[in-house]
Formats: sequence, structure tokens, C-alpha cells
Amino acid sequence: MNSHPPPPEPAYDSTDESDVEQIPPANAADVTDEEIARSVSKLAVQRSDNDDDDRGRSREGYGFRPVLSRTASGVLTPTGSSTLVSSNDDGETRSLNVIPDVHGLGWPAKLTLSRLNEQPTERKAREQKLAAAVRVILEGIGEDPAREGLLKTPERFAQALLWMTKGYEERLSDVINDAVFAEDNDEMVIVRDIDVFSLCEHHLVPFTGKISIGYIPKGLVLGLSKLARIAETFSRRLQVQERLTRQVAIAVEEAIRPRGVAVVMEATHLCMAMRGVQKPGATTVTSTMRGVFRDRAKTREEFLTLVRSPSGIGRFG
Repeated sequence: MNSHPPPPEPAYDSTDESDVEQIPPANAADVTDEEIARSVSKLAVQRSDNDDDDRGRSREGYGFRPVLSRTASGVLTPTGSSTLVSSNDDGETRSLNVIPDVHGLGWPAKLTLSRLNEQPTERKAREQKLAAAVRVILEGIGEDPAREGLLKTPERFAQALLWMTKGYEERLSDVINDAVFAEDNDEMVIVRDIDVFSLCEHHLVPFTGKISIGYIPKGLVLGLSKLARIAETFSRRLQVQERLTRQVAIAVEEAIRPRGVAVVMEATHLCMAMRGVQKPGATTVTSTMRGVFRDRAKTREEFLTLVRSPSGIGRFG
């Protein structure tokens, strides 16, 4: 009798589940397209009476579904607003919390939706709130927020921080923006050495590096710039490198359902260089392999070889 691991913990912290917006599944690859289509259709019927705005409906491929839990059978049956039940031929069941993200977001934070939809006056109030907090910080380190050099620092920092975390304000469905194309190609596609800048969620200091994204299509390809845009969206949030790498891979997987996705990132973290162990020059490498990249060693090795090889662009000029 097969056993199935429980779904992973959500990528956010919250003590009140009613305040939490949905996040995509870590194990989406375990669920077939047919199962997803059936379950999403049933949930869409349940939600249709309460949702008059087309923007609020999950779009197949752009739903960025939250945690999937599975009860095992071929057909998934809704048992509530967010739980589906399925059983396999052996009679095993596992619960599946298949919740399409009705707002087209991927891994939203607790208050992402309020930031996404705020009006200009609300945006200004948010900046003022942040600026007031910065003044408290300046006083806390023994500085004088009223001196000339720091007089406008709180407002500058508030605006800069909102820009550096603008990924919270972006819908992945808008980032992809229909740049999904039918293409009879089953060879590896790689966009490599994409510069990314993010903020460590533990110390709020930057980490910077490069990310390489590869996938093997299965009837659909994604606009090349959209791979970089997806990486940008997730990096412009408070992050840890491990989660950032995985989120990029799952977003690509959700968008076009390829045969597999591979993501490798290498970055330097200022929390290691300018504080703590103070080891400038140390780099951190993380990877996520899904589908055929995880299952087939040769496919994985080909991807890793290609992303590590010297660039030949200069030779083709």
C-alpha cells in the first residue's frame, strides 16, 4: 500500500488562517492535469455566485494553486470550499486542499491584497507610516532624525523599501500577460545569468546574485522575458534564497505545464559579509529540479553543464 507524504508547511506565518490568502502547492507535479481541471471546474461553480469580477476567477495555468493535499482516487470531489477528496484503486484516500488563487497571485503575504488594491491616498498613508517607523529606528540607534543629513531619510527609505518589495504588488497572471505560445518543441530552453536583487527576511539586508531557469516544453513555450520577470517578481519581496529558487520553478511549472523545470541560483548575502561571520566572497548556491530534471540524471546534467559553460555571445558578433 502506497503512502503519501503530508502537504508541506505554507510559505508564510500566521496565527489566524482566516487572514491568510492562498498560496500555490509545493507538490503540484504530483497531481495530473485532468485532476486539476476537474477540481478547478467544480470549485469555479461553487464560487461563481459570489464572484462577479472576472479578475477574481482562477485562470487555468495562472491559478498558482495553494497547498494541494490529496486523498487518492482518480476523480477529485469537493468536500468544502477548499478541500477536495480523492481515492485510488486501492481505496486509499488523501485530502487535497486545492484552492485556486482567485486573485492570480503567487505566494501572497498576509496583507498583499490590501497593498495590491490600495488607492493613492492609502499609498501615501502607508509611506507615512513607514517613515514614522524609520524615525523611531534612527532614534533607537542614537541618531537625531531632525539633523540636516537625516531630515528626509525616513521618507526616502519608505519609498525605496516599497520599491524594493514591489513584487508584493504584482499579479503573476499580469506578469505573464498571455505570453504563452503553442510550439512544437521538446528541446531544452534556458535563460541564464538573470541578475536578481532581494532582501533577506531575517535581517532586511540585501542578497544579490544570478538565477538560471530552464524547462523542456510540452506543447507550450513561455516568452523569454517572462522568465526574467517571474524571477524579478519573487525576488522583490522579503525572501530566503531557498524559497525564492523554488517559487520561480513552481511558477513556470504552473504557467505552461512543461515536462520539467530546473532553476539554479548563486548569490552573495550581506548578512554573511557585513555582520555575523563576516565572510565576504562566500556564495550560496541553491537549485530546484522538477519533472524530468529531477527524474533523469542525464537531463539534469545537461542543464547544469549548459548553465556553467562560458558564454559564447562574444564569438557570434
